[in-house]
Amino acid sequence: MNDAFTLPDSLSLSDLATYLGRAGRVEDGSVRLIAGSGVLAVYVAVFYPMGLLDSSPTVLGLRTFQLDDRPEFDAVVPVRSLKERLVRLQNDVVDPTAPVTVSVPATVNTVTWAAISPPRGGWARLEPIESDRLRSTAEAGIARVAEAIPTGTGEQIVHRVRADVWSAPVEGAEGVPAGAGFGALSLGFLDGEDEVAVFETGTWTRLTTPKGHVLVKRRSSLL
Repeated sequence: MNDAFTLPDSLSLSDLATYLGRAGRVEDGSVRLIAGSGVLAVYVAVFYPMGLLDSSPTVLGLRTFQLDDRPEFDAVVPVRSLKERLVRLQNDVVDPTAPVTVSVPATVNTVTWAAISPPRGGWARLEPIESDRLRSTAEAGIARVAEAIPTGTGEQIVHRVRADVWSAPVEGAEGVPAGAGFGALSLGFLDGEDEVAVFETGTWTRLTTPKGHVLVKRRSSLL
């Protein structure tokens, strides 16, 4: 039997669909769903290394959703397949306050970033970062990538350019790569926020706002 989860209402359904829509514009690949204790953790990829010799950090987005049931599973599924299911459910909504059950699409097993799990505890709070600084860093990086990559450029060159841009540190926050700002902006986590909380444990850094989290794992720990 396929895994499934139940969201409390259509507002949560729309919230998840919006999040996945934004994630799909960043990296239209896979999404990792971890359900447990009545909560669904939804991880998406923002940027990650390609191969053992790539020193780029792994940058992930994370949002959690309260569930109306208590399933337990850990599944990696195509973003597009899950979005299509959510859209069909949105079209069928009759009572906006009624719970909505979502069946999980068929899983995939070749996603390298999904094998990396951030720690749940041990996070130490660091100095927060102004959201405007992350926003300006992300916007400048987007412009640099667009300028440096002409139409028709090969995939390896595209990744090399993006790696150079998104691996560079945010000014005044040496442990935070520009890719984290790109993730926070692209996933809508900076909207209406003045500051972004920063936490660190080992080789992981986490940016947190009320709208979601960006998790960064430095590549050196994977070698």
